[in-house]
Amino acid sequence: MDGDWKPALRRARAHSPFLGHALERLPEFEALLSQGEGEAALLKAKQAGSGIEDSGLALRRERLALALVLAIGDLAGGFGLDKVMRELSAFADRALHRAIEAAILRRVPDAEPAGFIGLALGKHGSGELNYSSDIDPILLYDAEALPRRERDEAPEAAQRYARDVVRLLSDVTAEGYVFRVDLRLRPASEVSPLAISLEAATGHYESSALTWERAAFIRARAASGDIARGEAFLDSIRSFVWRRSLDFGAIDEIRGLSARIRTRYSGPREPGPGFDLKQGRGGIREIEFFAQTHQLIHGGRDRSLRVRGTRGALDALAAAGHIAQETAHTLGEAYDTLRTIEHRLQMVNDRQTHTLPEGEALDGVARLHGMEDAERLLTLLHATCGPVARHFGELIAEDTPDGPVPLATPDQLDSFGFADPKTAAQRIAGWGDGRFRALRSEPAKAAFDAIRPQLFEALGKGPDPDHSLARFETLLEKLPSAINLFRLLEARPGLLQLLVDCLTLAAPLSDELARRPELLDTLIDRSAFDLPGSTEELAQMMQRTERGDDYEQALDRIRIITSEQRFTLGVQLIEAAQDPLDVAEALSRVAEAAVRVACAAAQEEFAERHGRFEDGELLVLGLGRLGGGALTHASDLDMIYLFTDGEESESDGARPLGRTLYFNRLAQRVSVALSVPTAQGALYEVDTRLRPQGVQGPLAVGLASFAHYQRENAWTWEHMALNRARVLVGSLEARQRVEAIAAEILDRQRDTAALRADVVKMRRDMAVHKPARGELDVKLLRGGLVDLEFLVHFLQLRDRTALTPDLSAAIAQLAERGLVSSELRDHHRLLTRVLVGSRLLAPDLGAPGAAARAVIARLARQNDYAALLRALDEARHGVRAQWAETFGEKLETDR
Repeated sequence: MDGDWKPALRRARAHSPFLGHALERLPEFEALLSQGEGEAALLKAKQAGSGIEDSGLALRRERLALALVLAIGDLAGGFGLDKVMRELSAFADRALHRAIEAAILRRVPDAEPAGFIGLALGKHGSGELNYSSDIDPILLYDAEALPRRERDEAPEAAQRYARDVVRLLSDVTAEGYVFRVDLRLRPASEVSPLAISLEAATGHYESSALTWERAAFIRARAASGDIARGEAFLDSIRSFVWRRSLDFGAIDEIRGLSARIRTRYSGPREPGPGFDLKQGRGGIREIEFFAQTHQLIHGGRDRSLRVRGTRGALDALAAAGHIAQETAHTLGEAYDTLRTIEHRLQMVNDRQTHTLPEGEALDGVARLHGMEDAERLLTLLHATCGPVARHFGELIAEDTPDGPVPLATPDQLDSFGFADPKTAAQRIAGWGDGRFRALRSEPAKAAFDAIRPQLFEALGKGPDPDHSLARFETLLEKLPSAINLFRLLEARPGLLQLLVDCLTLAAPLSDELARRPELLDTLIDRSAFDLPGSTEELAQMMQRTERGDDYEQALDRIRIITSEQRFTLGVQLIEAAQDPLDVAEALSRVAEAAVRVACAAAQEEFAERHGRFEDGELLVLGLGRLGGGALTHASDLDMIYLFTDGEESESDGARPLGRTLYFNRLAQRVSVALSVPTAQGALYEVDTRLRPQGVQGPLAVGLASFAHYQRENAWTWEHMALNRARVLVGSLEARQRVEAIAAEILDRQRDTAALRADVVKMRRDMAVHKPARGELDVKLLRGGLVDLEFLVHFLQLRDRTALTPDLSAAIAQLAERGLVSSELRDHHRLLTRVLVGSRLLAPDLGAPGAAARAVIARLARQNDYAALLRALDEARHGVRAQWAETFGEKLETDR
């Protein structure tokens, strides 16, 4: 093994009374260590307590041997810091577990340590235990599972076990001690018992816990005792630790905790005698709190930040763009250096100390580390602590009110194009009155100043600068912290323009940003302009829940992924980065994935109470734009629920239901899963009016009933809708049965005159009751998409051909058979591009602003808006001509 072992042994004897004494007591280890056999010595140390029935004695023997081997391996360079911390933490896990076992067995022989849990917090929880550390567990118990004597009440037994655990580990005997145990991190430690029931702990963390407890639980893990129950408990309080949206008060508290590290420290400000490596300025705790503060702010949304280890957390924050890579590297290297010197201090006399000693003692620490003298050590610490202090100072200063934001003058805003620059300037001046946390600190204001001219200029070029300014103000109001965002926007002007485009061009995107500012994070990734993957890949993303997630959290996950995908697709549209036809297909894939996952989640939740039908399943049939795979940002989901018929009369659950009632309630549950807002907002509007008998009929019908209805009772418009039907959820066999029913209906011979009369009448009635709303209402304008769709569906039913849900493909097949003009597909593609773009850029379908008009023209592949209007007139003329040829009559004009 690599390392300088013999010099390490000499330094240990010369400068560490504790290690020198250990070498005298354990000579067999010195022989191995002097030969560089570190791993063999480590294995032997872990076996030092083997065969000793007395748990306290066994653990003390193991602890001394481990302390010796890890220290020499550390000094020799044979064991890295991470390995040393990991081995110390693993021993703490083993020791606490054995102490729990011993305490229980003392009262209940042969019992398993069920129902009693040791949660590791702090450095123990993160696997970063230091050389002579206390441990800070929280001891919990489950009253139902806790082993105890028959006459013992669970609370009484739990407290007895807790006292025994502390004594076994902490009492100092002739063999030393195992760990000092500090239980003050438990809920309400000043009044609560040593062991807390799971019920009481859950209630505390859900209702009355403080912010510092949230920070403590970043590093919590179930380490000992009944680990499975411990993990379940941590799962149950995950939302307490990782909140997706922090309130301003919580953020204030987080930073206040960080700031108090400095205000409560009264020792030397810079490394020297008396300086505390843990609590001093630029010390270990400042690095830990720097990482944890950012984790608490951003980790609710970004699961990659939920890392226990300090270096791992810093790296994750940098990878996610919340801190600079250079910052992560600087703080990470400083952390390793400070932890290493901390270990040297503690090796001297096996004391939990972080303070640099004076005189010869400090020289001794330096030489134990392998340096010539204290001066060299202090030089290293100065270089280490200085950058840490600066970074931490920026963090805690960020939320300190420090004067008004510099004003934007009316003249400046006038030059940027604001219609009422004086009013706009007054509005901007109000941003500095302390209302907005994001603009309270000097560093945040400086970062904002760097982007302010470009921001206001870009807003001024938009169609309604004053309205866009109000939207930006709403965004500012909701941002808990903005310094990182401002710096990112400064470094990436393109991202600033994307933000401004969202605010100025697309009201739906702007409104969504105001509700969920974290959607900006989706634009940071280079993949923001890539189309999403397949439906299967999207479904997998939506299904990625964490252990212990409940039904509501599963629904939240669907909403999070769906809103992120819809938002980035919207940005791709306003930037004309993708063909609207591809975006429409992508929006359909996202919706289909959401339907699949929501249906599966609802079925699992429903089955817990009502069971299942082994011979039955729910099917979801998509129609309209969903069935045809061409959604817009404003589309509802047109769906029909079906279920397979079978012989079983009731479901197999604790509360069985008959087949029809079961699947109707399940269908209702799926609709709720897709449409009802949760903590993450709404998802889709679900329209089930196309089901048999419409709103008067049951929500879900069996396949036999569906087939009978379609054969005997369905109206022409229902058969037209069936042309775009597609099974979204269902087994292969069930899908094939539905497709066979649809094929039978669509392939039926029809009375052409009756069919023509039905189609023409339906379109006339629709024109009366749903007139076009503006020049971009390409759906309802005569010669628009509705006319084209009626035309295609008529031909599909009349000629029993081109029976595909994809309308564009159906038109191509009809053209190949000479049933429509070959230009009709191009007309359809143009109209669809305009529909998809205008639903986002001109949601009222009237004439949009100049900037939005230019984008819509680009999306439609036209040179400018005037050319677009001419192209639309030509396309509508082509549709009207095809209508006249097919139906023998001209379309009415728009009213």
